[in-house]
Amino acid sequence: MSERFPIVILAGGMGTRVAKVANGLPKALIPIAGEPFIAHQLRLLRQHQFEHVVLCTGYGGDALQAFVGDGSQFGLSVSYAQDGKTLRGTGGALCAALPALPEYFFVMYGDSYLRCNYAAIQNTYETSGKLGLMTIYKNNNQFDSSNVEYDGGKIICYSKKNKTAAMRYIDYGLNIFSKAAFASLARAQGNLLSFDLSLLHEYLVKTNELAAFEVTERFYEIGSVAGLTEFKQELISKPF
Repeated sequence: MSERFPIVILAGGMGTRVAKVANGLPKALIPIAGEPFIAHQLRLLRQHQFEHVVLCTGYGGDALQAFVGDGSQFGLSVSYAQDGKTLRGTGGALCAALPALPEYFFVMYGDSYLRCNYAAIQNTYETSGKLGLMTIYKNNNQFDSSNVEYDGGKIICYSKKNKTAAMRYIDYGLNIFSKAAFASLARAQGNLLSFDLSLLHEYLVKTNELAAFEVTERFYEIGSVAGLTEFKQELISKPF
């Protein structure tokens, strides 16, 4: 069995949609069931054999680092990549973390809680020969607007802005990338200082370099008040 790739958590966002319940805290530190959200997230990752985490931080980054520390309280090794005063977007923040990463790594968002088979996802990526992998969920616009057209084991189209009726799946919020994916995008696009990660997804779909893994477990997120409420209920029913 392959050693688990490290995972990058993009946790630099302002959390404007949950600002009224966050009381000035970054989303990752919003208390849920007596603990900051990040504690639940990191504990889940450790249960799935992750060892190394890189937290990309921005708003509230100092407070987040003060709570998580080196990660040892969660059985993890945690390092940090600060976004600084100028926010770079999810893609730019990830680029800033690349020097601290090996060739292959997972990426997830700081407001997501994903109960899925991480080992199977990594195995699919390793056998795909692609530069990246996107996990997808057959959403049918249920939990959010579907943004992926998927057929025959292949992502046909992905777009956060231009939705079509053929898009029945949604980006689940967990990816694997190689550093080569960013190098390829840079050759095609130029400056990568500030951009949304969706730009990389769209580029990899266009160049047939994005593998897919269909997840059957639904996702949970705390990026909205409704999502936050739903996740609290999920923890009560399934605490581990």
